[in-house]
Amino acid sequence: MFFASTTFTLIHVLLSLIGIAAGFAVVFGLLRSEMRDGWTATFLASTIATSVTGFFFPFDQFLPSHWVGVISLVVLAAAVLARYVFQVAGAWRWVYVISAVAALYFNTFVLVVQAFRKIPALHALAPTESEPPFAIAQGVVLILFVVLGFAAVRAFRPARTVPA
Repeated sequence: MFFASTTFTLIHVLLSLIGIAAGFAVVFGLLRSEMRDGWTATFLASTIATSVTGFFFPFDQFLPSHWVGVISLVVLAAAVLARYVFQVAGAWRWVYVISAVAALYFNTFVLVVQAFRKIPALHALAPTESEPPFAIAQGVVLILFVVLGFAAVRAFRPARTVPA
């Protein structure tokens, strides 16, 4: 049931990096009021897969990383509903934007955590992840995503399509 292999870890990390790259393409599209369907599908699918695969690593207790995964999956469900079921119509436009930006934030938040755990120079700066360099890095990431989120909500106004 649980996997701890190097291959599984590599797949999980690659899904995460694909999700982050595609997510930035989606967010920059939102800032230009573009739907970017291919990027959106890649972002949502890879980010959902990242969150789901995170639960298949061995664990003895429910960790903060699991809570991030649960919250991310809830946010991603909202993004999928807003985008594919409700076609970003009405209030679903801002639900989509906020949930997409939030999902990308959660994935990036975990990237920063993992960077401080795995990159020796960063780990030396914040070995317990309670030191100022870690807090500053996460604070900058949070501010970046809040700004991107506000800008995207204001900018994203997709063209209305008329059913045939």
